[in-house]
Amino acid sequence: MTRHYPTDLLLAVGRVQRDLASDPASATARLLKEADLLELGCLFDADALAQALDEALGGLSQFPYRPLTDTGDVWEQSPVGHVLLDDTRAGNTLRGLLLAWSVGNSVTVRTARPGLWRDVFDVLREPGFPLPAARTAEPGARAEGVVVTVPDLVVLSGDSATVSGELYAGSGRPGVPAVRIRLTPGADGPQAPVADLDCRSPWFRELFTSVYLAGTSLDAARHGDPDGAARMDARIRYLVGMARRTAHYRDLPQVDGMADLARLPVLEKATLEAGSLPRARAMSSGDGPSGEVLRSGASGGEPRYIVYSRTDWENMVREAIPLLRALGIHNGDRVLNALVGGSLYGGLMTTSSELTRMRVEAFSAGQQVTADLLLMLTRDFSVNVLLGQPAVVLPLLREARRRDPGLRLEKVVYGGTPMTESDKQWLRDELGTRSITSILAANDGAQIGYQCERLGGTLHHVNDDYNLVEVVGEDDQPLPDGETGHLLITSMQKFEGPLIRYRIGDIGRMDVRECPCGVSGRVLEYLGRSDGLLKFKSATVLYGDILAALEEFRVSQLQAELMTREGTETLVLRTESRDELDPDVLRAALAEAFPPLSDAHLYDDGLRMFELVVECHPEGALERNAVSGKIRTVIDRRLG
Repeated sequence: MTRHYPTDLLLAVGRVQRDLASDPASATARLLKEADLLELGCLFDADALAQALDEALGGLSQFPYRPLTDTGDVWEQSPVGHVLLDDTRAGNTLRGLLLAWSVGNSVTVRTARPGLWRDVFDVLREPGFPLPAARTAEPGARAEGVVVTVPDLVVLSGDSATVSGELYAGSGRPGVPAVRIRLTPGADGPQAPVADLDCRSPWFRELFTSVYLAGTSLDAARHGDPDGAARMDARIRYLVGMARRTAHYRDLPQVDGMADLARLPVLEKATLEAGSLPRARAMSSGDGPSGEVLRSGASGGEPRYIVYSRTDWENMVREAIPLLRALGIHNGDRVLNALVGGSLYGGLMTTSSELTRMRVEAFSAGQQVTADLLLMLTRDFSVNVLLGQPAVVLPLLREARRRDPGLRLEKVVYGGTPMTESDKQWLRDELGTRSITSILAANDGAQIGYQCERLGGTLHHVNDDYNLVEVVGEDDQPLPDGETGHLLITSMQKFEGPLIRYRIGDIGRMDVRECPCGVSGRVLEYLGRSDGLLKFKSATVLYGDILAALEEFRVSQLQAELMTREGTETLVLRTESRDELDPDVLRAALAEAFPPLSDAHLYDDGLRMFELVVECHPEGALERNAVSGKIRTVIDRRLG
């Protein structure tokens, strides 16, 4: 049986809604007028329907799964199959049709006015989005399926005659269930949130079944889903449909699925900044205000404000809690959240919101974290998990360990920059840390990938249902697995300020592998910022490869600065390490590992074309960005 998705119905309803609002002569307007059913136009409200279904199903963007916060398990929701509706009142029938279709049921309407309902089917199908089957039959005709009785909407008021009709009634009918709506004194008429009322009513639960998948995480359920390709097609159709509400994306073509993704334009950071608040509203949908606004871009230029609608924020939290579990944070843990706050507070805000939903105790210290605070929390509150950026927390941990050699920390979850293998080993040896995992994220689109406890290096599982990751070449076309290229993300569940094929400024390569954690599929090897491709002497060296080559010297942080000094191209490498290092030894080791870094060249011996300078600094000595807390890894002064 082909699965259908609520989002396709919402796109169809949205198209009808716009036609009714903008064109009194549209096919839907003519249909309702000729049938004397104009009052039913209010049921074609895609936003109200989306909000009601999102709450009732535990997340439209998670459908057909409903992740559970406290256990990590999921419910799988499936349509009952075929629904029979008796057309006793047109409003009831339309409400039943829309919700039965929303969860994927085919429908038979038993009616004395088959022409009306066939026209309704045609109007909803006209935009071309895939919807379940529907047909009409004579009243009382025998047919296979689940008979669903949609209740009357009964308005309790002083004058029932003012509300009688095909949608609202002044009194119920014998034997027919009813939802009663009491008007406030002086009200002109009912302004009831019909979709919300229906999705909270028992009859809606008759339209689908739920199976509890014990011991199955959201990620594992999705990877084992035989309908995964169709699910992703539905995701991209809905994203593009929602994005077209913005001025920037207004002219995007309607897409059928993932096969059309590469036809869509790449979004560059400069374009996003020019069209985003506070500069402009080209990336805004025009919806009423809701949700949270994060600050981004301040570490490298003028700040930009990233708007998450209430639904966007809920989606982020729903997706992040299973991810945090996969990172090793479990019920009963006590977490010190030391992600940097201040002017770049997105990481602190998002993780704080997520942790408050979990059965953990969180201490969100942000940039206020100190060695004294860490020691107190581990001693008096039994904090066993640290969440932070390596550039900030590693010097902090070493200072805390110096003060208290008995310090122990069970788990470390880090983001922002990679952590070297030597630093991970220090955590294991000195602090007894048994779980060290990484999360990739960005303020623009939240979480991008996560490292379970069984992956190492800079390998990360990707969650394509949340942020679809592409690896593309210089022509912005997808690259085969294993090839290094620029990373694009498409935020599948962010509809305010949508991001479609957004170049995040990082590079990496993709592979498919079986992971011992039980989640198999696409794995991203994160290789750092795009400016990490150091080009000099007609050669290219990867920043990440230089950092990896310095592992044996236990280098924690590396900064590369390219400049021209007295006509000589110069690469200055600055390191941080807990050990006292000899610059000459590091320079010799790097020259041997990377021939372009050596003094050898193809020119006259008297012509000095390149110089490698190595500076060795103690841990914590390199300048941290006051906003983000990060070290600027690559500086190319030749560009200016």
